[in-house]
Formats: sequence, structure tokens, C-alpha cells
Amino acid sequence: MTTPVVSIAFHSGFGHTAVLAEAVRTGAAETGATVHLIEVDKITEEQWALLDASDAIVFGSPTYMGTASGAFHTFAEATSKRWFTNAWRDKLAAGFTNSGSKSGDKLHTLQFFGILAGQHGMHWVSLGLHPGWNTSEASENDLNRLGFFLGAGAQSNNDQGPEGVHKADLETAAHLGRRVAEQARVFAAGRAAL
Repeated sequence: MTTPVVSIAFHSGFGHTAVLAEAVRTGAAETGATVHLIEVDKITEEQWALLDASDAIVFGSPTYMGTASGAFHTFAEATSKRWFTNAWRDKLAAGFTNSGSKSGDKLHTLQFFGILAGQHGMHWVSLGLHPGWNTSEASENDLNRLGFFLGAGAQSNNDQGPEGVHKADLETAAHLGRRVAEQARVFAAGRAAL
């Protein structure tokens, strides 16, 4: 059985998104996947090569002013070198984001990630969870408490540091990591069977 390689390409402005990236890493690693954390604002040529060799790339960024951070946008534009050569075609992709507000226009950031993946010819992996915290008997501690489908969305209070990232959001991010790694294993098995 092939061990999938999952890379998490993320930017974190104040540490909240880095904590979520670590949760995604933990979830993917629990499945036996090889996982790389890559900070896109510090990316090296060796890390670009890791992305090129990955079975799946999970994009992560805080949502600032209704979209991914400027640093992530710079990275996204730099991926055009990969676009010209189809280097990421047929890899899996997924995404996660964080903002200070419950909505914070996080959906737009996840859509941005999905479009970036689509332009590269990648296959998008959704969160795969029903929304939590949407009935009178539900709780803010439910997985997917903010009700996103496209990827993992998290909310962190503006007056708290990374230690204030909600436990349910961390568990949701770990779920995303597991799901991506499991789907990467399925894709690898399918390719091997051809």
C-alpha cells in the first residue's frame, strides 16, 4: 500500500492559522500519511519541490478583508510556473481558513482556494461533514460548528492569541486532514490498479 504525501501550504499572520495547519497535519498523519508543513511566505526551492511531489496540497490562510492574506495571494501568483507545466494536475486539493468573525466572509477565501485548485486541474476534497451547532440541542463544541462544506472554517477572537483557537475548530481541521489523506490513499490505489 502506498503512503500518500500531503503538503499543507499556508500563511499565518498572528499564529491562529498556524495552529489550524498543525491540526490538519495531525489528522493527516494519524492515517499514516507523510505530511509537510510549508509556510508560503518563507517557501524555499526545496519546499516547492515537496509541493510538486505531493499527492495532495491543503491550502490555508487567514481571511483578511474578505479573501486570503496578501502573502497567500503572492504565493498563489507564484504557482503560475506550475500551471504552465501542469505540475499539479490531478493532485488533490483542500483548504481551511480563520477569521475573527463567525462568518468573516471565509467562504470567499475557500472559494478562492477552490478556483486556484481548479486552474491547476486539481481535484477538490470537501470537508465532508454536516454542519454542527444548528439545532437547539447542538453545541458550539460540535464539529463543523460554523457550517462550512467547501473546507474547514474557524473563528478566533481578535483579542486572543493562537491559544484561543476553538477546540471544535481544531478538531474540524484535523478531520479535514484525515479526509484528505484518506482520499489521497484511494486515488493512489486507483492509479496503481490501472
